Amino acid sequence: MGYWGYLIVGRSERPLAETDALRAVRDGLTSRERRDDGWQVWEYPSGDGDVGSMNTLALETGAPALFGYVMDSRCVVLEAAAPESGAWTTCLAREAMAGYLGAGQGDGEAEEEDGGLSLDDYFLDPADAAERAIDWAAEAGHTVNAGPLLDVLTSEPDPLAENLFFRFLDRLGVLPL
Repeated sequence: MGYWGYLIVGRSERPLAETDALRAVRDGLTSRERRDDGWQVWEYPSGDGDVGSMNTLALETGAPALFGYVMDSRCVVLEAAAPESGAWTTCLAREAMAGYLGAGQGDGEAEEEDGGLSLDDYFLDPADAAERAIDWAAEAGHTVNAGPLLDVLTSEPDPLAENLFFRFLDRLGVLPL
């Protein structure tokens, strides 16, 4: 069985675990990385529950924030927010995510025939997510290109979905690999 849990990323002078936005899960948070420029990664292992609102965290810290909910190391729900550009949600490892949700990958005949939902009904498609990520990164003070972001957003795990998450952070200019 793979990893289930949250990876929380934000920028603040004080530890993210001390924010009001993460108060409900404070005792379960573990620091994974803190950089001199204020960027931090925290972990909250959990197969269920909720860490809180990325909008609230972004507003409280005054900086972009995001989390990845890793599901069995196979896929990641990615939620991001920034004080000015707002919130957006997408996923990493779309094929595995579609399997978990029982959804098609989008634009497929099967979804249209049976009336079922596609992955695009739940998450931004990769191209739209890449554009939102560019705005998120700009608000974080980084200039990034859509191509490398789109590459990660359309990749499958190699072999762990967590690797995609950290590759995405690298492409955002937040935590270089």
